[in-house]
Amino acid sequence: MKRFKWMWISVFLSITLLTACSGNTITEEDSAEGSTDEAEEEIPPAEETEWSYTGETGPDQWDTLHPEYLTCAEGQEQSPIDIDLAKVKLDETLNDIEINYQPTAFTLENTGHTIQLNDPTGSNTIIVEGEEYSVQQLHFHIPSENAIDGQFFDMEGHIVHNNENGDLAVLGFMIEAGEENKTLAEAWSKMPEEKTEEDVELDNLINLHDLLPEDLTTFRFSGSLTTPPCTEGVNWLLLEEPISYSQEQIDTFGEIFSPHNHRTPQPLNDREVHTH
Repeated sequence: MKRFKWMWISVFLSITLLTACSGNTITEEDSAEGSTDEAEEEIPPAEETEWSYTGETGPDQWDTLHPEYLTCAEGQEQSPIDIDLAKVKLDETLNDIEINYQPTAFTLENTGHTIQLNDPTGSNTIIVEGEEYSVQQLHFHIPSENAIDGQFFDMEGHIVHNNENGDLAVLGFMIEAGEENKTLAEAWSKMPEEKTEEDVELDNLINLHDLLPEDLTTFRFSGSLTTPPCTEGVNWLLLEEPISYSQEQIDTFGEIFSPHNHRTPQPLNDREVHTH
């Protein structure tokens, strides 16, 4: 009997020890997997990341909102800039911009950050130093983003183009209070006050050339997008002569995007601004 008794005790202890070891191993693996799951936080796509022009998601914080926005803080050729006229360099080798705009059925969108006119045709182009760029969209900022000798304008418009390689060129124009801008009268009357899910159709065709001043002399510099992800390598062409909108038109836009929708000027660093 004693022999059988010790045998059962021995078996019992062996099973207990095996179970305990097995249990500890599983618990440690589960714990490790749990820690890994907790450590691996899913990063949403950049385009789904909320950003704004004020507060905790404003321009000073853009680089902290998503890894793809780091250029907003670390880039060396960021836009907008404050153009110091005394340092602008005359370059007589630059060619005039060749503008090939025509009446087009643009659609109207409130992106949540600006009012945007979208061109679905690809038929409006500019040629800059032999390179052709097609219009993608036109949007606005209040007040202006770029400044000239520290002076900001009431608004600024950006006509965004790209070429067949995907390189960007932005033709910018300053806006000051004055006469009503009839070219955008219909668009302004239908301007959505909230972010749109679908574009608003316009009845009248718009020729972007009618938005530009008579003098097409530009300041030219390398820059970036003025919104996240602040991508650099953008060819900037800022028209020197401003155009006018009525104060009512300016106020209508300003009421939707109060208090503002602009990024302040960024360091010029080693860049030069040229004119012709």
